[in-house]
Order: sequence, then C-alpha cells, then structure tokens
Amino acid sequence: MAETMQSLDQLGTLKPQAADAPKYVKKVDKQGRAYATGKRKDAVARVWIKPGSGKIVVNTREFENYFARPVLRMLIQQPLVAAARKDQYDVMCTVAGGGLSGQAGAVRHGISKALTNFEPELRSVLKKGGFLTRDSRVVERKKYGKAKARRSFQFSKR
Repeated sequence: MAETMQSLDQLGTLKPQAADAPKYVKKVDKQGRAYATGKRKDAVARVWIKPGSGKIVVNTREFENYFARPVLRMLIQQPLVAAARKDQYDVMCTVAGGGLSGQAGAVRHGISKALTNFEPELRSVLKKGGFLTRDSRVVERKKYGKAKARRSFQFSKR
C-alpha cells in the first residue's frame, strides 16, 4: 500500500494480504509425553499422553475402577475413538475437584488437548467433534434471601 491511488477504479487491483492460518506445532517433553490441562465444572485434570498400548490411569488407578459407570468410561474414550487412536496412546492423569461426572468431562477435555499437542493434524477432527471446547457451565451461586440460587423459601400465610 506504498503507492498512491489516482482513481477508485484502481482499488480493484489491490489485494489484501491474506492472514496465514496459525501453525500448530508438536509440544512434547523430554520423556516424549504431551501434557494438557482439562477443566469441567469444578474439576481440573492434568493429563499426560505418550505412545503405548492404550492404558488409561486416573489418580494411580485403572480408569475402569475409578469411573465405575460405563457412560463415564465411554465419555473419556470419545476423543481417542474420534481420532482413531484408541489403542495407540497411554494416558496418565491426575484429577481433583468436583464430582465423578465433572471429573470425567475434565479428563476428556485434557485428553483432547494433549492429543492436539502430540499430533497437531488431529486438531480439525477433535474441533469438529467439540472436544476442544471447554464447557463453561458452572453451578450458579446462592443468593441471599433465597433457599438456593433461585428457589425461594416456602410461603406461609400465617
């Protein structure tokens, strides 16, 4: 845009500089692991993945023992299944806060982010599945003059 325009007809010849898409690079530590933090409700999960046989360990326990409900186990494996990497990575994570459902969501979010750190080309697949988006819904706080966040105390005429 260094040259000056003499007429409006010349505006069509100008081409705006196209912004390059951001390049995602592989982020791996010295042990060959990718790290990510996943969050859901009040739960926070710290997740490390490395190439392996598909073993998932949550707080030093097998994830089948930690998450007893099949729905929660299925939820955790969703990003690995969507990326077709179910038995290719070992997952080690520590999770704290919240309940089991929130913790499972946090682990899923962490696995998704760690997969994109390990294999940046999987980002489009995981983004399309909605696994990289942090679910920001949290419990509403209790207000004064109310029994809970919105529930009023029981009305009594006398």
